[in-house]
Amino acid sequence: MGKQSRERTLPDNEAKAIARMLRISPQKLNLVAQLIRGKKVSIALADLQFSRKRIAKDVKKCLESAIANAENNHDLDVDDLIVAEAHVGKAITLKRFSPRGRGRSGRILKPFAHLTIVVRQVEAAA
Repeated sequence: MGKQSRERTLPDNEAKAIARMLRISPQKLNLVAQLIRGKKVSIALADLQFSRKRIAKDVKKCLESAIANAENNHDLDVDDLIVAEAHVGKAITLKRFSPRGRGRSGRILKPFAHLTIVVRQVEAAA
């Protein structure tokens, strides 16, 4: 007998994907996440494809993972999906030191962030 499966926290018409430990500050990642919130997934993928931000490639990868989860695990229709949530969380920060003038040292912070994308199937407005 295996471990009992956990109750699903999301409704039946939603699926999610999480990208952890992205090497970017949460503030910068939130700018790209803000770009796709509330949009249809086809439009969101196109926006990320042509975005000039470096992190857009990782956000696109996470969105594609959420779409694949919706299609394969929860039998949702890909054409009716929208990006319901795209929220950013703070992860660890690496602290590094760089030598400065006159024998001093300067602190360099290298932040990491988490990204959670939830896609929801909406009924096509007829």
